[in-house]
Amino acid sequence: MSDAIVYMDGIEKSFPGVHALSDCRFELLRGEVHALVGENGAGKSTLMKVLAGVYQKDSGRILFKGREVEIPNPRAAQHLGISIIHQELNLMPHLTAAQNIFIGREPRKVGGFIVDDRAANVKTQELFDMLHLRLDPKVKVGDLTVAKQQMVEIAKALSFNAEVLIMDEPTAALNTTEIQELFRIIRHLREQGVAVSYISHRMDELKQISDRVTVMRDGQYIDTVNAETATIDQIISMMVGRTIYEGARNLKDTSELEVVLDVRNLKRGKVIKDVSFQARKGEILGFAGLMGAGRTEVARAVFGADQADSGEIFVNGRKVSIRQPSDAVRHGIGYLSEDRKRYGLAVTMDVETNIVLATMQRFLSRAGLVKRNATKVAAQTYVDALSIKTPGLTQKVKFLSGGNQQKVVVAKWLTRDSQILFFDEPTRGIDVGAKSEIYKLLNSLAVQGKAIIMISSELEEIMRMSHRIVVMCEGRITGELMAAEATQEGIMQLATKRETVQLTTES
Repeated sequence: MSDAIVYMDGIEKSFPGVHALSDCRFELLRGEVHALVGENGAGKSTLMKVLAGVYQKDSGRILFKGREVEIPNPRAAQHLGISIIHQELNLMPHLTAAQNIFIGREPRKVGGFIVDDRAANVKTQELFDMLHLRLDPKVKVGDLTVAKQQMVEIAKALSFNAEVLIMDEPTAALNTTEIQELFRIIRHLREQGVAVSYISHRMDELKQISDRVTVMRDGQYIDTVNAETATIDQIISMMVGRTIYEGARNLKDTSELEVVLDVRNLKRGKVIKDVSFQARKGEILGFAGLMGAGRTEVARAVFGADQADSGEIFVNGRKVSIRQPSDAVRHGIGYLSEDRKRYGLAVTMDVETNIVLATMQRFLSRAGLVKRNATKVAAQTYVDALSIKTPGLTQKVKFLSGGNQQKVVVAKWLTRDSQILFFDEPTRGIDVGAKSEIYKLLNSLAVQGKAIIMISSELEEIMRMSHRIVVMCEGRITGELMAAEATQEGIMQLATKRETVQLTTES
């Protein structure tokens, strides 16, 4: 089309053992927000990294403003007016916002020998004013929230006079208020004629922010649809090549089930204030609350990752002492961190090693040597059972998609046969198809009799999956709801309530 600022056609890209892109195409119009969706490993980020010069295409063509171009590196892309904001922000926390924005191209004075910080601050303030942002150019980036850091990244991209802005999972770590502020910025950019390519896993965002949606699957282009007229079900069906049922489950009453984890009067500084709860065999206990409510801190304290100041923990009716994670593991407790790359995986090691890592003692001979045949059998069992997409057991985990990395963490604790499992934001950063698989996995684990404690910031997810829901606010449990009585409004009231109340419906 004549309004297309970017047109990609026949794009091919391969990595060792992986054909990442096959005959892909993508069109981006001036002044539009174009969502790019697909399951993990579909090729979305790879395609956009080709456009941003991070990767070089093997074949195909890229037209920018109607002219065929080669983009050998990110600097060439920036010179054209194409900027990318990666999912993992690329900022230096010890530098100010202005220093981050103009690093490597700082304004200078005295014949170009001295960096002009004042000029950089002025130019940064102009960018912030254009975006209607209340930010100080002199603030250290490390002191900003993730949402504010993202705004600095956007300002940095625009400082290159970007006409095309690629955003990779920009809302993954933001709360509802921060997401709406980001959407305001994106709409403002659209009004200024900036073309935005928007990669997201969150289906509810598509209708809110995008004009068109392009769907990819298995490294191939599937279709482009109008965001206003296409239904979410249609988009999901194109993404996964199958129909995914995401309706509510019939959740049984778990009040008579055996209590396997009993936490009493847990305290830790100002982040955990006298927290008590029980988890039962064969149930999914949801933990809801706003960011900073203390849900992750509770999980880490129970697991021994952080030392509690006081409190008691009972496993299967017996009081236990958990001073470090190895104690928790010994008592049958597993913890899947929300930051899987930092706390859940050894990303530079292979799939096989990661899966058996928490159970390595079991695979050692009397001489202390690893029984490789046994580790291969165990790892392959869970690769098959969880449908982990990997070229092989020797593939390094860092090369897997987010959803498959999450499955490797799950496999690690299943190999350990943990009876109590904390899942902290189990579907954060993974696509709708992988989400459905994680949901099925959680349900099957509960059916097997395992106690699942699921922490999630997505209310629909908490309500759909949980038998009971514990709500926290400012380090305290402010209420407990059975699945049948839970509503989003009720959860949010408790999530913003400071005084402890008991709302459990007795069956």
